[in-house]
Amino acid sequence: MPTTATATETTAGTETVGDAGITIQDPRTGEVLWTVPQAGPDAVNDAVDVARRAAPGWAATAPAERGAALRAAARALDAAAQELAGLNASETGRPEAEALAGIAAAVSTLEQYAELGPVHRGHSLRGSRLASDYTVAEPRGVAVLLTPWNDPVAVACGLIGAALVTGNAVIHKPSERCPRLGEALGEVLAPAFPAGVFLTLSGGADVGAALSQAEVDVIAHVGSSASGARIAEAGARTGAHVIRENGGNDPLLVDRDVDPAWAAEQAAIGAFANSGQICTSVERIYVHKDIAAAFCSALEAEAALRNSNGSVAPLVDLPMRDAVHGHVAEALGQGARAVEGGSLPDGPGSFYPATVLLGCTEGMQVMTEETFGPVAPVQVVDTFDDGLRLACSGKYGLAATVLSSNIAHIQQAVAALPVGTVKVNAVFGGAPGGAAQPRGESGAGFGYGPELLDEFSQVKVVHIAAPPATADPGAGSVIDEQDLP
Repeated sequence: MPTTATATETTAGTETVGDAGITIQDPRTGEVLWTVPQAGPDAVNDAVDVARRAAPGWAATAPAERGAALRAAARALDAAAQELAGLNASETGRPEAEALAGIAAAVSTLEQYAELGPVHRGHSLRGSRLASDYTVAEPRGVAVLLTPWNDPVAVACGLIGAALVTGNAVIHKPSERCPRLGEALGEVLAPAFPAGVFLTLSGGADVGAALSQAEVDVIAHVGSSASGARIAEAGARTGAHVIRENGGNDPLLVDRDVDPAWAAEQAAIGAFANSGQICTSVERIYVHKDIAAAFCSALEAEAALRNSNGSVAPLVDLPMRDAVHGHVAEALGQGARAVEGGSLPDGPGSFYPATVLLGCTEGMQVMTEETFGPVAPVQVVDTFDDGLRLACSGKYGLAATVLSSNIAHIQQAVAALPVGTVKVNAVFGGAPGGAAQPRGESGAGFGYGPELLDEFSQVKVVHIAAPPATADPGAGSVIDEQDLP
């Protein structure tokens, strides 16, 4: 268990990474919670060696047995949900009910991969009638998983489940913003698997860098685009397969023919859920001028309600709040208006209010970068085409949402938006298994669904032909294909 820090300084929600470990402070109060030891270079090397030794045995384990182990891990996770949700709330400020929902999603994901893994199959190929041609999916070997803090259990378990059920040994490094939660998750899951198959290492960016530069076979990263770019470079040098889901600047395009109050409700859910700290949060809004006044008024009311009832949780730490407010301050300096929120609150913690910015323009950081806070920046457009053009702009390509009743506009947007996921008339949701490939600086590779099993596997093609005929009468004869009816 981690030690309790004795520091008296209480800078709210700030994690300190150093030789003594990772010190976490409560984002609600600024209280020092605990210090978690950080893995050193020797621990990183040892973990890679242990996983490398364990990988062949786990790869040779029958897929059905691997699935059974994953189901056992899911049961253990379900039993530990309350404890893990409490750690999630303490370290990141996420409301406990939302944390429990994330853990429930993680349990379901493990169960899904437990079923999908044993039926993950190759393909038969068309060749000679007297030959067999097919593909075999094999594990890559040792997988490093670098996971985020904003939905730490659900995201981690998606990668963990897919990597393990396909036969890889796993080294998981949780975010340094929730290290005790990450360690506790490892303590819950590891007993379901053979020794060395699932390992957890705590640490900051240096530990993540060391793991990504080690001789491993696959690296999966969910986090910032800057970190993802460095990991991709490391993978190019080592030859590791890299899967990345990175930053986003997801647009919301509001057409003229929708109910403005409903559209504002959707915008508020997309921008303010989890205090805007969701990979696919609504980051920028383009609304048609015909309904702009009613939409903006309703969105302001949605933000005001959340601010008045205290439902906006704190941001994960003060550095995150500083970054969010920096984007807002820049927009205000360039002519935007904050009709709700937009200022740093008094009191302890890393709270930031639900904020609505009107009069935004395409050059502002809130419209071009990932703000990752409870901020809804709005730009009014003259036509749907104008809004679509702006929604298609930028260096990211994670997801986008379109609110419209016009099927032609919807189809136009689906075809044009350069993103991995297009959501129509719902900012969140979707059927299970909706794997997507992020584009641009938002990453590469499938991050979810059955296709994630392919990312953690490599394909071998097998060709089996009949041997030539033999003169030995006891050896039998080989039928030539021409002799077949």
